[in-house]
Amino acid sequence: MARDSGVEAGTVIVAFVLGTIMGAAVALLMAPATGEDTRRRLAERAREGADRAREVAGQGREMWNRQRDTFATAVERGREAYQQARGAQTPGTPSAPSGESL
Repeated sequence: MARDSGVEAGTVIVAFVLGTIMGAAVALLMAPATGEDTRRRLAERAREGADRAREVAGQGREMWNRQRDTFATAVERGREAYQQARGAQTPGTPSAPSGESL
């Protein structure tokens, strides 16, 4: 479930960024300016948008790597806990159900 909300949040962010870029482009095209000035502004905005997209992609990769590392650490700790619990039992001795003692 947590994964679903992360995907939805990512979709919302991408849609917002694309909407912002499109809105800026339309505003520039509708503003009274010379063709050369408008093309220069559009090129500037496109470069800014590309830079921002690269930045967001980098942040996404960093977040993915952190989550992957966190998951790997949790799996490793789970294995260690399992091995410790398994090693604590002596062979042939049944484990007591929780809350009961032998």
